[in-house]
Amino acid sequence: MQTSKQQPKRRKEILRGVLAVCIIIVGITHFTHPEQYARIVPPQLPYPVGLVYISGVFEILGGIGLMIPFVSVVAAWGLIALFIAVFPANINQAINSIPIDGIPHHPILYWVRLPFQAVLIAWAWWYTRKPEDQKGASEAVAQAESYLNR
Repeated sequence: MQTSKQQPKRRKEILRGVLAVCIIIVGITHFTHPEQYARIVPPQLPYPVGLVYISGVFEILGGIGLMIPFVSVVAAWGLIALFIAVFPANINQAINSIPIDGIPHHPILYWVRLPFQAVLIAWAWWYTRKPEDQKGASEAVAQAESYLNR
């Protein structure tokens, strides 16, 4: 039976996996459908497809890193930076009502999506807190210290 202290920790770890998997999937779609994402890159930025690929790489790495205790805090901070970096594309999509295949085309949805970016940032920020409490973190630190002390 789990204690009341273990329940929030378990929930946090489940949500870590959900965020990681979702971010990895979205990152993969940057490679399978780059032209869709390139459409919403603000026109002031050069090489929109290249930027889509770069953001896709960092989404995949961030999702994977979030699941590795030794690098999860750095990955969480990286995801926060990424969520901030791609926000101009979300704004561009909302202002110009740019449709993306597979997503219902309704301008209100694009505007509703904007505050959700803050939710993603807060979600990632949650994993920058108390890394020593993260599942597997103490074992990862012990292994790293053991390796470095050889």
